Amino acid sequence: MHPMALHTWTLYLLAVLGLSLTPGPNSLLVLAHGASHGSRRTLWTIVGGALGFMSLIGLSMLGIGALLQTTASALLVLKIAGGAYLIWLGIQLWRSPAIQLRPAQADADTHVRGRVLFRQGLFSAVSNPKVLLFYGAFLPQFIDPQRDLWIQFAQLAVTFVLIEALVEFVIASLAHRVRPWLERSGRGFNRVCGVLFGAMGAALPLTR
Repeated sequence: MHPMALHTWTLYLLAVLGLSLTPGPNSLLVLAHGASHGSRRTLWTIVGGALGFMSLIGLSMLGIGALLQTTASALLVLKIAGGAYLIWLGIQLWRSPAIQLRPAQADADTHVRGRVLFRQGLFSAVSNPKVLLFYGAFLPQFIDPQRDLWIQFAQLAVTFVLIEALVEFVIASLAHRVRPWLERSGRGFNRVCGVLFGAMGAALPLTR
């Protein structure tokens, strides 16, 4: 039973941190809820999203694990295909317009129940089928076939969810400051994130 190598986990940690800072459905939902309900109540949204992400990561890992058991070269194929997909995502992010949060996206009802926020966070995470495809492209880049597969999967999942939840809480806490900046400078921010995605997609498949 061998966990991930420290240098591989460190690289993964940095990649996850960068990914968590890129705009996505859950980060925008947390931003809107943070501006409307405050960071403490937005914890319900964050926990719901974390549960959704954990579920999708689990499904993705089951598929990856089944594929790796069929052929020894499957991991190389996953790395190459995953890298190409990450580059494509970077191009799409580069071309995307600045974020515009409409008033309807930030419900002004400060008394909305926690379970409603939880449900919105959960559904936002699991309702995007592209997320499952993304995990299938991203996670194999950090898998060492010589080490215990399921211990590595557990490390990947826990690290991703914890970092994502932490970043979302920071976003919710700074919502009133971050939201105007994203609407004003969001196009440039998207392009920076797009370059990072492209670089990661090109570099990670070559990492050993």
